[in-house]
Amino acid sequence: MVFLGLYLALSLLARDFYAVPITVAFLLSSVYSVCLVRGKGLDERARVFSKGAAQGDLLLMIWIFILAGAFASTAKHIGSVEATVDLCLILLPPRLILASVFLASCLVSLSVGTSVGTIAALTPVSLGLAQASGTELPLMVATVVGGAFFGDNLSFISDTTIVATRTQGCRMRDKFRTNLRVALPAAIVVLLLYVAMGCKMSVGGEARQVNWMLVAPYLLVLVTALCGVNVLTVLVLGIGSTCLVGCLDGGFQFFRWMGAMGEGIMGMSELIIVTLLAAGMTGVIRHLGGIDFLLSRLTRRIRGRRGAELTVAALAVFTDFCTANNTIAILTVGSLAKEITLKFRLDPRRTASLLDTFSCFAQGIIPYGAQLLIASGLAGLNPLQIIPYLYYPMVLGVAALLSILLGKRTKN
Repeated sequence: MVFLGLYLALSLLARDFYAVPITVAFLLSSVYSVCLVRGKGLDERARVFSKGAAQGDLLLMIWIFILAGAFASTAKHIGSVEATVDLCLILLPPRLILASVFLASCLVSLSVGTSVGTIAALTPVSLGLAQASGTELPLMVATVVGGAFFGDNLSFISDTTIVATRTQGCRMRDKFRTNLRVALPAAIVVLLLYVAMGCKMSVGGEARQVNWMLVAPYLLVLVTALCGVNVLTVLVLGIGSTCLVGCLDGGFQFFRWMGAMGEGIMGMSELIIVTLLAAGMTGVIRHLGGIDFLLSRLTRRIRGRRGAELTVAALAVFTDFCTANNTIAILTVGSLAKEITLKFRLDPRRTASLLDTFSCFAQGIIPYGAQLLIASGLAGLNPLQIIPYLYYPMVLGVAALLSILLGKRTKN
């Protein structure tokens, strides 16, 4: 609440969402959280905070941020982004650019199982496409983010899928089938919307001749991603390929390439700081029992299976708002959701699907989530500028809610 008060209320008061840096809001709220720890010295309080910020999954995400920044910057340095945009303008009719970007993002994220990696790979290309087609930049970036959440929600190798199925004791393929009944109709609706919006789009000027050598780094990243290669390996290969292509294409200066890599890494510094502060603050809240207290309050008055499913959905959304990490959110409420499943005879496949879907919905609309932070960082936008255009996460949330209110109840 301190963070929201500082970041949102003061920004609204100033009528400028850049007036209060998100890093400062998180720093002040993190200091407040440390002050709440009683009966311990300052060093011990700091250790509680640091333990929350030192989670393995979170630190792995930070490595992805670093590599993504380095790849995006070096690819731009050698001209890969411009060459890839030229290729897209040749291959894609102007009316299908939005729909094609959405489909590409869906396919890549479904293959690699990570929304963050997908956004890191596709956002730089989407920037050039937005400029060439005259599309609003926040809309084009939001198209990439939406497709990334489609795959993150369904992929067999997604960490959210793995955690959701393990906590509920069901098989991945069964959860996939259950999930697909909600996610696929939502994706089709959004795809048709993008096609309709594309009718008003046109690309100015003529596309230049494509330099296929400069396109190679992005093709390598996309192909390896689609083959299911680990996202860290994908990004390292991408960075190495920019160096190789730069040498082969001529006019390459090694130290300028190194400088571009450094600029890309430093461009991710705000994102890394926010991620560490948010995770540390959440660790303190969990240490003090705040999340457990609120979760227990939310489950006091469950009535019937529909109420149980709504409670599972609310738990996933609420916890994701608190943790800004959909995997951590599922881990946090997984055991409680399992108890609700057993008590009210829910289908474990259905519970796993609800946990994954609603956590992805929540993660897709919060301005301080990793996905929006990295997308806005690469695009030079404020996360709040992207939120109004996040059609897929919003439609997914509505579809999931309707599936609870209108769906049939089946036992496992």
